[in-house]
Amino acid sequence: MAAVSEEYKNAPLEYQDGQGRLNILGFWIFLGAEIVLFATLFASYLVLAGRTADGPTPLHLFELGPLLAQTLLLLTSSFTCGIAVHEMRKHNLKGLIVWFVITLLLGLGFLTLEINEFATYVHEGATIQTSGFLSGFFTLLGTHGAHVTVGTFWAIGVIIQLAKHGLTPITARKVFIISLYWHFLDVVWIFIYTFVYLNGMVA
Repeated sequence: MAAVSEEYKNAPLEYQDGQGRLNILGFWIFLGAEIVLFATLFASYLVLAGRTADGPTPLHLFELGPLLAQTLLLLTSSFTCGIAVHEMRKHNLKGLIVWFVITLLLGLGFLTLEINEFATYVHEGATIQTSGFLSGFFTLLGTHGAHVTVGTFWAIGVIIQLAKHGLTPITARKVFIISLYWHFLDVVWIFIYTFVYLNGMVA
């Protein structure tokens, strides 16, 4: 392992390696591109939201109960992800893995509810081809759900590496990067909750 420079000697583990610092910077740039992607999808949805083509409307489809359950699961997963990083900073490998697994289970719960929601809508005749509103809805929500799915598999891979290699600058960097990704998805969900669901239920 390369020697840690004096400047970064007391920095968090993920920042002590030069390659790690570059990778973290690169991931922040990647998140900037993701912001542009989701901003475009939100803009498209807002343009199409009123175009229901005599099909189901948000008032007919959206239910507060499942929505609150999804929101609670995902936002709680952001909290547990933060605890996992805190445990990493304390060099507590067991605590890191435990809280990371809890984060993963909460994410899987969110995905289960979202898949059930989509299946219910399709069963009621609300598909991506039904109207402009539903095209925008399924594209936006599907893209977010796909990102959560990728994050879930990614988290599994990181947990396996932590169990195999322990806590090193490389595994710490991977944990920190996926935590940034996970928090980003939670922020996106807050916007979805506000501008898609709540706005649709009061329109």
